[in-house]
Amino acid sequence: MNQTPVLWRRAVKSKYLLLMFLPCLLYYVIFKYLPMVGIVISFKDYSLYKGIWASNWVGLKYYKLFFHSPDFWVLLRNTFLLGVYKLIFGFPAPILLALLLNEVKHVLFKRFVQTVSYLPHFISNVVVAGMVVMFLSPSTGFVNRIIASFGFEPIHFMIKPELFRFIYVGSEIWQHIGWEAIIYLAALTSIDPALYEAADIDGASRWRKLWNVTLPGISSTIIILFILNVGRVLEIGFEKVFLLYNPATYSTADILSTYVYRTGLISGNFSYAAAIDMFTGVVCLVFIVTTNALSRRLSQTSLW
Repeated sequence: MNQTPVLWRRAVKSKYLLLMFLPCLLYYVIFKYLPMVGIVISFKDYSLYKGIWASNWVGLKYYKLFFHSPDFWVLLRNTFLLGVYKLIFGFPAPILLALLLNEVKHVLFKRFVQTVSYLPHFISNVVVAGMVVMFLSPSTGFVNRIIASFGFEPIHFMIKPELFRFIYVGSEIWQHIGWEAIIYLAALTSIDPALYEAADIDGASRWRKLWNVTLPGISSTIIILFILNVGRVLEIGFEKVFLLYNPATYSTADILSTYVYRTGLISGNFSYAAAIDMFTGVVCLVFIVTTNALSRRLSQTSLW
């Protein structure tokens, strides 16, 4: 049976929805899919003068060069640890905020807290990084003023490699916790109030209702977002790391994306940088496929 007329009728019926979706589709086609053609330079000795297609083919040369580089394990460790710390501490934070806000009965206070918490999401990373540096300044930062008030010496936070990961993860949580909590608050509204009424009749406490009604009600949302976050473990945002790190903190702060920037745009070794970026993308794909398969097997919830 020919499905073309049926699909066409559906498209005409949903034409306004499709028009609303069109900018999103164009964005991903233009900025995500078309640039993937440039991946080929990771297999070539790319020259700006020769162009992509005329450059000499070198196969896996730059991948092998990166895998045997002394920087490989350092960069992989730094990127992985930063991503894991963000997943461990950053992923539960909006869930906790949403659960706490869901328990607040005062509507105006609830809206005020929600608004204040998601406003930092709209602040530029440049501004956020500047605020972090200013707050942690050893001379004028209010954090060191508090430390000095207890009689301790100021701490030079921004040049201590062992503190960089905590500073980065903390700033990420503060900046995005409110915005990410919106998804969970929306999921909470879909829970049937009759379940809470039945729990009240059974004499369940707030904790038992949270554990037996609320969390199971949003479990599918939590699992889906967890899978997506696992897939981004190695895709740590370049901008904030670049703005916060310095040569003194390279041992813990230098990650794959900042190394790609220095190698590709600063040093001009585009093929080597493309190979590193391609490696990052493949590892992220393996992570998300593996996590999705485990989730489908253990909880019957998955992306596909």
